Amino acid sequence: MSRMIFVNLPVEDLERSKAFYEAIGFRNEPKFTNEAAAMMVLSDTISVMLLTKPFYSTFTRKPIADAHNSSQVLLCISCDSPAEVDRITDVAGTAGGKIDVSQEDQTKGGPMYGRDFEDPDGHQWAPMWMDPEFAEKGAHPVEESAQSTAVAA
Repeated sequence: MSRMIFVNLPVEDLERSKAFYEAIGFRNEPKFTNEAAAMMVLSDTISVMLLTKPFYSTFTRKPIADAHNSSQVLLCISCDSPAEVDRITDVAGTAGGKIDVSQEDQTKGGPMYGRDFEDPDGHQWAPMWMDPEFAEKGAHPVEESAQSTAVAA
């Protein structure tokens, strides 16, 4: 079985949050959904658990951060193209989220293309596309550095 990740997010209004995540392409899994929580599936290995704040608080003694006023996590999801980045971001805006909230414009060209949005509870998501050739080499190509060092020695 593949390792899975479940991102647990506290929400004010479970139905509003379910509708938002369905609008941007997640699928609700009714087997793990009730009046306190909703499992929203992004892929076979990634799901978001939307938890009402009272239910979320049963899992931690820490206060729940106000995601509208503080940053606790940035959730980046890969996309197959810049057009898909735009589609997801624009749908998020139409579905009640805030779009393009980051401080830096990542749509100016180059090997990466990204935008971002906040869900209705302020959780920040960053759909991102990376040029496949750049991804293959990496941001800090180790092999090239090792070869340059070996030649210099």
